Amino acid sequence: MQTQEQLLEALGVDLQRYCGEGLQAGSPITGMYALSLRADNVTVIAEKIGMADAAFRHWRNVPAPRRGELIRLFGEGLRTHKQTLGELVTLEAGKILQEGLGEVQEMIDICDFALGLSRQLYGLTIASERPGHRMMETWHPLGVVGVISAFNFPVAVWAWNAALAIVCGNSVVWKPSEKTPLTAIAVHTLFEQACAQFGSDAPAGLAQLIIGGSASGAALVDDRRVPLISATGSTRMGRAVAQACAHRFARTILELGGNNAMIVTPSADLDMALRAIVFSAVGTAGQRCTSLRRLFVHESVYEALVPRLKHVYATLPVANPLEPGTLVGPLIDGAAYETMQAVLQQAASADAMITGGARVTVAGCEQGYFVQPALVELAAQTQLMHQETFAPLLYIVPYEKLADAIAMNNAVPQGLSSSIFTTDLREAEAFIAASGSDCGIANVNIGPSGAEIGGAFGGEKETGGGRESGSDAWKGYMRRATNTVNYSDALPLAQGISFEV
Repeated sequence: MQTQEQLLEALGVDLQRYCGEGLQAGSPITGMYALSLRADNVTVIAEKIGMADAAFRHWRNVPAPRRGELIRLFGEGLRTHKQTLGELVTLEAGKILQEGLGEVQEMIDICDFALGLSRQLYGLTIASERPGHRMMETWHPLGVVGVISAFNFPVAVWAWNAALAIVCGNSVVWKPSEKTPLTAIAVHTLFEQACAQFGSDAPAGLAQLIIGGSASGAALVDDRRVPLISATGSTRMGRAVAQACAHRFARTILELGGNNAMIVTPSADLDMALRAIVFSAVGTAGQRCTSLRRLFVHESVYEALVPRLKHVYATLPVANPLEPGTLVGPLIDGAAYETMQAVLQQAASADAMITGGARVTVAGCEQGYFVQPALVELAAQTQLMHQETFAPLLYIVPYEKLADAIAMNNAVPQGLSSSIFTTDLREAEAFIAASGSDCGIANVNIGPSGAEIGGAFGGEKETGGGRESGSDAWKGYMRRATNTVNYSDALPLAQGISFEV
């Protein structure tokens, strides 16, 4: 397997452009830092936003189908370099290689979606109450779109935002997680290559990359030239972003915490449920915003399911995520490990039955924070379960009535994703009804994790309420104008008002 430097070189990255002081980049697999990067100061950040603003003023006048061609070229570049970029994602984020490749495939998929969208930015024609008038709505580019992404999906989330924002006529400024800057540099390089292939219609500065920590993100959020901030991360971070943007009346798309649940009913296909539970709970080492955190199992099937789940957990291959057969890679860092252990100690003091959770030593990766995924059995949902722990930690609670399970699903502050396993049509419909799950994503017979780009992604309550990716999420990156055209030779007023001068 190649090193991070070798992979970056294979992708055409000029590392000298980014090397310097201020930010250390490495891999959670080894726990070692490989490169020192130059962090952007506030002056440089302001200059990059200014370049993006100037680029927007040119790009908004390029026809949308032509803008889609740029995204098509970028998608082709991703196809060409999928293996290399997927390996880099695995090295820097710690997810298994299949997930790293899957993340790049998400980027390719959203490019395909955005390409088609570039010819479908439709508005409505609206019936006017006045004769000789036509009323319609039109959609226009918004401006500079700021994107703040998290370590767990270091490149796909940027692509969800950027592909749509760019075909809508905007420019993009990206502040990636300080834990995963190398993958961002690689993707930025691939986008620059697409722009060079596209030609002069792609203005300089159309996409900008900011390297740095939370202060860099704050500088982006506070800049009045950025009318939209799309931020993915913790609820705490989202609150700070929302308040700063509200102060200057900027828009936000917030993808924040997820405390996702699954209900397993008496009629459920337990084999399907078991597979869904394991992938949803331990994929990306439990570090997805859609990871399964809470499992509500009907008391009649509890003993048929939970012992099987414990057996699978005991045999999960926790190892170097680059090795074939590995299903669980490392946590992102020591802080994530310490948080998981502190929560397990709290659960133990609440008389929970705990299976797993210990640190695992992986040969050649002794400084990485690998853990055995943990199951925490409780008699009832407790306040501890109301907080999201970004680790492979799954709470299990029995239930008697479906209404009680749905109430527990909805009882937490977060509202991102949820699921139910049932073969009973009434139970399925009750779960996705208005009185069912209160989450932005409600699935039947699949887990809460692993959303497709065709549907708008996001949640409610402390998850932020934003929507990214598919469906009509593109409207969040544009401004709406209502236009009325009077083609008559009279001036009738709305509501029948008489105003003679």
